[in-house]
Amino acid sequence: MLSVLIVALCGIAYELIIAAVSSYLLGNSIAQFSITIGLFMFAMGIGSYLTKFMKENLVERFIQIEIAVALIGGLSAAILFVVFPFYALYKPTMYGLILIIGTLVGLEIPLLTRIISRSNSFSDSLAHVLSLDYIGALIGSVSFPLLLLPHLGLFRSSFAIGLLNISVAIIALVLLGKSHPKVRWAWFPALAVIAFLFFGLLASSWITKYAEGQLFANEIIYAEQTPYQRIVLTSHPRNGEVRLYLDGHLQFAAADEHRYHEALVHPIMSYGRPPKSILVLGGGDGLAVREILKFPSVESIDVVDIDPKMTDISQTLGPIRRMNEDSLQDSRVRLIHVDAFNFVQEAYQARLKSGNWYDRILIDLPDPHSEALNKLYSKEFYGLIHRILDQDGVLVTQSGSPIITREAFWCVAETLRAASFSTLSYRTHLNSFGEWGFHLAVKDSNPLDLKGLQLADVKRRFLTDEVFLASQVFSLDTAPIPSPVNSIFEPKLYLLYEAGLQR
Repeated sequence: MLSVLIVALCGIAYELIIAAVSSYLLGNSIAQFSITIGLFMFAMGIGSYLTKFMKENLVERFIQIEIAVALIGGLSAAILFVVFPFYALYKPTMYGLILIIGTLVGLEIPLLTRIISRSNSFSDSLAHVLSLDYIGALIGSVSFPLLLLPHLGLFRSSFAIGLLNISVAIIALVLLGKSHPKVRWAWFPALAVIAFLFFGLLASSWITKYAEGQLFANEIIYAEQTPYQRIVLTSHPRNGEVRLYLDGHLQFAAADEHRYHEALVHPIMSYGRPPKSILVLGGGDGLAVREILKFPSVESIDVVDIDPKMTDISQTLGPIRRMNEDSLQDSRVRLIHVDAFNFVQEAYQARLKSGNWYDRILIDLPDPHSEALNKLYSKEFYGLIHRILDQDGVLVTQSGSPIITREAFWCVAETLRAASFSTLSYRTHLNSFGEWGFHLAVKDSNPLDLKGLQLADVKRRFLTDEVFLASQVFSLDTAPIPSPVNSIFEPKLYLLYEAGLQR
């Protein structure tokens, strides 16, 4: 019965590990989890069907299966990372692992049911096995996001689950070895797999470093898996340029981040009356805040970043601190670690009581490469922002590349307009990203008037009035195109974004 619980827990954990690795490497987590779950269930059905052909030596067969699934499942994350640089091989390897592990997992429960039914009635055995199977699946699915991933990471989780899985074979060998002498040969492969997986667990830091070294061109100087994302900081071996990646997606490169952050911050801060109360959604690296603090009228800045580890390393890690000039430690800055959607949802009541509304809101969130981020570019999200923005306040959002993800870029503009904003679109060029675009917006009741806008007289390295004026001109292959409105209930943006990346 304990074996039933363990194999169910391990089966769902392998499924989640493969889906999580593929989401990290390929993006589009809905597609990766849906494909993984569907293919895994199909393979389990094949495995269950194959048990009908197993007539004899059920205990021996069961132990063989446990040794195989522990080894392959335990190595699954490492295999996928090693194969990823050979991109054409990744999906066949991923599908192959799902089918093999799923088939082996599908063999387990029917065999266990038949073994247990020898000493109990079949109906009782089936009831006990299925109930424990579902409980084990619950434990595995809950423990993966809450315990395994944040505390062990993908590689350690994979090896640890493999070790847990091989314990089932050891249990069977200990309890049934005397009554089934044919299974004694399995001690050697079982112990070999334990030694192999245990070594992998001990060496997982080195394996992680090696695997991520295949993904990033530069030396990794910091890497950590948090409950929310994988944070990786790299440094160029010759010039020392620092780059930040979240879940494998580049967030900034030190060589040209000033171009991005000046384009994000200075137009919105220079438009209209002097800014006082600022809200930054995302921006846990403190680089946008660095630019905001150049404006003397600023009285308060709320920075909403879901991951406390991101703001922590931005205040303690030397390379980032030097870039953000310790902006997050300014007395006017308040750090808030909650989901941005939940924050703007709850902020309305607080602002309604105080009567103080934000006069500038800057959205510096990662690209919408998942359904979780998709909601932060939705009509509903912009509608909530509309409520907490002052009547003559201004909003700006980074919106991706108007050339690589053109449809997604203009979808953001269309969604803002659907949420009762008037928009101005502009773009700039970054060596690390290529063409990158933004949308500046005001409430429809306050017409957008940028004629004669002059950037505030504060220190800049890149942006000038002439450059900003030119940035509002789009070429034929980046010009506006008909685009849908993105909604939580009809998520279209991240699909457009993924389609652009694939193309």
